[in-house]
Amino acid sequence: MNSNDLYQNSRRAVGISGGRALCPTARKVGYKMEMKRLTEHIYYYPHQPETDRPMLAYVKGEKIALVIDAGASAHHVDEFYAALDVAGLRKPNLTAITHWHWDHTFGMHRIHGLSIAGAKTSELLCREKERLSESGYEAFLKRDDECLAKEYAGGQSIVATPSAIQFEDRLVLNLGGMTAQLFETAAPHSEDTTLIYIPEEKALFLGDATSEDFYNNGYMDKSKLKSLIHIIEEIDCNYCVLSHTEPLSKTELLGYLDSVL
Repeated sequence: MNSNDLYQNSRRAVGISGGRALCPTARKVGYKMEMKRLTEHIYYYPHQPETDRPMLAYVKGEKIALVIDAGASAHHVDEFYAALDVAGLRKPNLTAITHWHWDHTFGMHRIHGLSIAGAKTSELLCREKERLSESGYEAFLKRDDECLAKEYAGGQSIVATPSAIQFEDRLVLNLGGMTAQLFETAAPHSEDTTLIYIPEEKALFLGDATSEDFYNNGYMDKSKLKSLIHIIEEIDCNYCVLSHTEPLSKTELLGYLDSVL
């Protein structure tokens, strides 16, 4: 994939769009897809730009199955679990959250097993839960975000919930035969970014970390991006997985991000 392809296919994911992504209408909402395999032990359910649904990743340990991000809604989670069933993969024991934004967390109340998030992420989700109890806030969210409005067009309720497990700075999970290293870091997209590294598979999950801040008028903090680039450079990974595009090689992502600066 060359840099122009990356720009055209994933502007939001890599931090170039300059604002919120528009929601295309090429496929109907809730279009069901199959799980894709990234490595021997890592699978993913592809992103769906129709409603800004992110990729949901699945890490298959011998003892624990870990999912990365909780999806945009109960419907998103249900579709994902149906795809797991078709692929012969068990439901997750744990779900780790990359950041608090709605498309990554509004399915948390529907997940199987326990959720894990950084303390700041859980704090922001508690705040969002309180806001959703206020009259008119749900309607405001739908007016403000075309993709969210499409995701919730069927009348399902919007639910925000804090994670069952919170951590600060770093957390290492023994999944059985492999580990998942969760660590909080500064990033331009959100103040509560968590990266997830699977060293045995040389895969780094970044959520939307490389993107601009859509809650701050699409501002790109290049100092934070430089810091994030340095972190990526230091990690021994073959795959860099962003939430709203197909997985990239480390070389592809770093080459493109360097061009952004």
